Amino acid sequence: MKLTTLPLVFSIACGAAATPAFAGSATPEAAHKVDLQQVRNATVKITYGGTTFLIDPMLAKKGTYPGFEHTYRSELRNPLVDLTESPAQVIAGVDAVIVTHTHLDHWDDAAQKALPKDIPLFAQHEEDAQLIRSQGFKNVRVLTDEAEFGGVKITKTGGQHGTDEMYAVPALAKPLGEAMGVVFQAPGYKTLYLAGDTVWRKEVDQAIEKFNPEVIVLNAGKAMMTGYEGSIIMGEEDVLRAAQVAKNAKIVAVHMDAINHMSLTREALRSYVKQHGIEGRVDIPEDGTSLAF
Repeated sequence: MKLTTLPLVFSIACGAAATPAFAGSATPEAAHKVDLQQVRNATVKITYGGTTFLIDPMLAKKGTYPGFEHTYRSELRNPLVDLTESPAQVIAGVDAVIVTHTHLDHWDDAAQKALPKDIPLFAQHEEDAQLIRSQGFKNVRVLTDEAEFGGVKITKTGGQHGTDEMYAVPALAKPLGEAMGVVFQAPGYKTLYLAGDTVWRKEVDQAIEKFNPEVIVLNAGKAMMTGYEGSIIMGEEDVLRAAQVAKNAKIVAVHMDAINHMSLTREALRSYVKQHGIEGRVDIPEDGTSLAF
């Protein structure tokens, strides 16, 4: 299969400097609500008190970009659906942006145009940071381990954006690249673990064991590459596994119904979780929906 054009689709970038360590730890009983809005795809807004983070903004209109080559349903144009509100409304009130990686469906031209160039922005490594700075952003920080912003501790977690078989192919491993997850903590708030674009690996188990999150956000659209078994992000079985491993956590499934190579729909996942008796543990929000924990 021809892979020379994949880097255009799966471009990778992240960024910047160390930040102060977070003082204090979360209280045993969370006294305040964590708000999460599903914007579209992997784009979510997470609010702890007065601090709002925008995660992986893809803000283009429906059909702006060609489908990702060498992936499931590549003939479809992305995104498959429009936003439920304007880009200006999406970014309103946002204090900082977190780009887990710079694939087009997590960081696109429309987001780059809509966001203020001086907004604080966290990226996973210096390579991504340099790319984002080259796009005009002036306040890019590398989340090397953990940082504090607006009274919220954010901690980087690991994973792998595909199977070991895929990463054994250099021409595929490079464009798939790296992606991070993030744990959010603040005194009096529930701990939230956003796993990012990863399959289930030891790093996911380690994050759940270490942080004991009460909310777990999974990119669960089961994106597929042509010619390879397995997906490059999580799917329905991983949602079930999360519910089994983190018995007290609410699971939020996102990254569905908006990009061509997602093979798991919200409708199918709802049927699956009901079949396994975990529908009370799993939220599968429609675009524009807000949740509170």
